[in-house]
Amino acid sequence: MKGLYNKMVKEFKSKNEIKSEIINLSAILSLPKGTEAFVSDVHGEYDEFAHIMRNGSGNTKQKIAELFTGRLTPASQKKLAFLIYYPSEILKKTKARMNDVDELNQWYMDTFNNLIEVLRYTANKYTRSKVRKAISSEFVYITEELLYADLNAETKQYYYQDIMTSIVSLQEADDFIIATCHSIQRLVVDHVHIIGDIYDRGPHPDYIIEHLARHWQNFDFQWGNHDILWMGSIAGSKLCMLNLLRICARYDNLAILQDAYGIDLSAVIALATKYYQPLKSFEPKSDTGEIISAEKKAQDNCVQQAAAIMQFKLEGAAIKRNPDFQMENRLLLDKLSQNRKTITLDGQSYSIQDGCFQLVDWKNPYELTPEENAVVEDLIQQFIHSSKLNKHINYLVDNGSMYLKYNDNLLLHGCIPVDEKGQQQSLTINGKAYAGKQLFDYFDQMIRTALQNPIATDSFATDIIWYLWTGKMSPLFGKDKMTTFERYFIDNDSLHIEKLNPYYSLRKEEWFADQLLTEFGLDCDGHIINGHTPVKAGTSPIMANGKIFVIDGGMSKPYHKTTGIGGYTLLSNSYGLQLVTHEPFTTRAKAIEEMKDVVSTKRVIEQSAKRKLVAETDIGQTIKHQMDELVLKLKNM
Repeated sequence: MKGLYNKMVKEFKSKNEIKSEIINLSAILSLPKGTEAFVSDVHGEYDEFAHIMRNGSGNTKQKIAELFTGRLTPASQKKLAFLIYYPSEILKKTKARMNDVDELNQWYMDTFNNLIEVLRYTANKYTRSKVRKAISSEFVYITEELLYADLNAETKQYYYQDIMTSIVSLQEADDFIIATCHSIQRLVVDHVHIIGDIYDRGPHPDYIIEHLARHWQNFDFQWGNHDILWMGSIAGSKLCMLNLLRICARYDNLAILQDAYGIDLSAVIALATKYYQPLKSFEPKSDTGEIISAEKKAQDNCVQQAAAIMQFKLEGAAIKRNPDFQMENRLLLDKLSQNRKTITLDGQSYSIQDGCFQLVDWKNPYELTPEENAVVEDLIQQFIHSSKLNKHINYLVDNGSMYLKYNDNLLLHGCIPVDEKGQQQSLTINGKAYAGKQLFDYFDQMIRTALQNPIATDSFATDIIWYLWTGKMSPLFGKDKMTTFERYFIDNDSLHIEKLNPYYSLRKEEWFADQLLTEFGLDCDGHIINGHTPVKAGTSPIMANGKIFVIDGGMSKPYHKTTGIGGYTLLSNSYGLQLVTHEPFTTRAKAIEEMKDVVSTKRVIEQSAKRKLVAETDIGQTIKHQMDELVLKLKNM
């Protein structure tokens, strides 16, 4: 960071320039901190995620109420809110019901005034420079003239009126409204934190990445266990890729690979349908509620079997070449009987249900057949060279990390591995033990190393990424084992149990939260913000006396029955913290047609009468360092 400050200082050549910048930075420190939104476990649910981002987790609606209560009816406030959320669609609907040109022109003028007022109210805690970046370059001059208008200056009233009239007469009204609505969306929430799992289950993680890249400048991402599979796949991990393929087939979501990322699945489909027949244990699930055709259902079923068997084979090889992982208990294919009807685990024999081991060699159970190997090699090359997939995953890597310390909060997806007494558990690699913060830092470094030079051969770095998906000491997994094999093939619930790390029970305790915050170099007045584990209905997401928040409220549709809601958003503004509970989202079309918002309740967690300023944030600390450098430069001139 110091090099960055020095570079910044060198840009100013005169004393007056430096003094001016010091004054500017000092003024920024006195502004209220921007609103942060924390979202977790989006799981490809683009429409719901986009709606929450568009409405600022309810902030837009709240600001409209603060501005227009007593001036606009509740119905008119709702119409204005949905215009801001979905400007193109609401414009189309509004214009369709207006036949009179004068009526439409008056609507335009009223709408301009209302939108500029909302934009002005939203922008009042930011610098002009920051607001300018949120405004469409096409309309920046016009918008700033209206935004910073002196409303009490009668001499300029005609000037402002003429600007708006000209926008209408030049047929720029629709584009101006759309641009202004997007500017409001960008300013209602200043910074977005996603606490893991953009990928898997839902249909459009690709849309989510594009939305973030297009609309948000201030964004960070803490990697989740499902995202890791996609990161590992473009790094060259065949194991990550096969897990990913199996999950896509299980949730009827192979389209994300074929349509979004251009992965040709014809070879694996041909292999799957050649050797496998549909089995009950591999019945695909539809998260969307749509009926899957019989043909597609059979294809998903067989692809899932093929991917699972290849996965189990390659897992065996990875476990054998990495004794430090201590996963020998997951070597299961060699425990099958010769007729594949039973399996012996810990001295006890169990019957196999829905077995599909026809391509498992009795003598070499962990070796791929030549056909399987050809399919895997073809697929991994496609993943490595998919330009769109690489663009999206690298965006997440460049803007993400295993954890983040931000404004006294610790953000991480899963857990910090500990024992029953809360002592940190370690993973020993090549004789060196890693625990707590060091463990997170080690994994972060290995992920970046693997992605620097993707190659379709087994490497320790890519094996580490796979370990993050399934290993006992993985902060992103947080269980003693992953019982995928047992769930598919053994009808015994006791063998399906995946024991959670003690972190998940201890995180209810305040002393434990303080201990973890201290380990990561944070003040005990801070918070830990988790995702990963859906909060069941009737269970509070607020733990450890308000120091730990678990904000996976089930944005993914299958979890709605478990959680009873459609997800949480945690908001941190200049006055404190709010937990926003979202109703289950239906469809984008229905939300627009019925003007139905998804925010149900806001719960104030922490509130202060004194607003928190930029000076008290991490950005404020950076600005203070910049000012110190400038003052030093000034003294030496």
